[in-house]
Amino acid sequence: MPHVLVAGNLHPSGRALLDSAPGLTVRYIDEISEPSYAPHIHDADALLIRTQPLTRDTIAKADRLRIVSRHGVGYDAVDVGALNRRGIALAVCGDVNSYSVAEHACMMILAASKRALRGDRAVRTGPWGWRNSLESQDLRGRNLLILGFGRIGRHTAEMMSGFGMTIRAFDPYLQGLGWPDGAVAEAGDLDAALGWADVISVSAPKADKPLIGAAQFAMMRDGVVIVNTARGGIVEESALIAALESGKVGAAGLDVFESEPPADDSPLTHFDQVILSPHIAGVTEGASERMALGSAQNIIDFFKDRIDPALVVNRREIGGGVTA
Repeated sequence: MPHVLVAGNLHPSGRALLDSAPGLTVRYIDEISEPSYAPHIHDADALLIRTQPLTRDTIAKADRLRIVSRHGVGYDAVDVGALNRRGIALAVCGDVNSYSVAEHACMMILAASKRALRGDRAVRTGPWGWRNSLESQDLRGRNLLILGFGRIGRHTAEMMSGFGMTIRAFDPYLQGLGWPDGAVAEAGDLDAALGWADVISVSAPKADKPLIGAAQFAMMRDGVVIVNTARGGIVEESALIAALESGKVGAAGLDVFESEPPADDSPLTHFDQVILSPHIAGVTEGASERMALGSAQNIIDFFKDRIDPALVVNRREIGGGVTA
């Protein structure tokens, strides 16, 4: 009988689905950390994991593990190479939260551009006369650059087009596949696009080095607004802090950080033109339920030999072995 280890608090709908699945036993560890679940990995046939790391050392203790199911679509914290060497499948959810993340990106674009925190403070503690500083910016007629034009980037473009922005997107992956039809133009040259943009929204995957660092900030317009709802480290935080201090970046919205949670004394917490949120863009109530159901269903389907191969990200590396 396969035994499932659930690492991290799971929406009740996901728990109900696993608990009602015949032929499975389940252990729940609500704390979201590797040390909390690692002592129980040795007898798990399946691991359902949230955002906490899954390292090589923990995988080495997983004598029975056949599948890891991510509660979401990203897997930055998972040592995929170690899974591949053991022939362990890594499954992700389908499109369960792209609209949620795009909505959050739009919220941050609006809040940062309108200086929402400063406006709120002007009412609560004053001065009311802050309104005459004219810091709040219109979006109509301004230029929006979206970095990464997958599902989230495309949804963001669709939503922000309603505000009358001119929108371009940069995505080198799509350059080899052909640009999708639609009103959003391709920004073929990143450097030129950075200098064109009034607002930049980051929806790109994380690479080996930051996509936006000091050199890229130097190319931007003074007062640019930048929003990152993708991954910490895509925007180099030290360079962003310097750009905020100099005024090169007028305002920002950050849902992700190089270290999560950021340190209590992080300089980013000192800027009242920066909107911060605790990596929650894709963690709405609705998205959380969809991710819980999707990640649980992947495990059930795996042991019934019917998992969707498109959801197994390392199917080729493990020799196509996507069944129990």
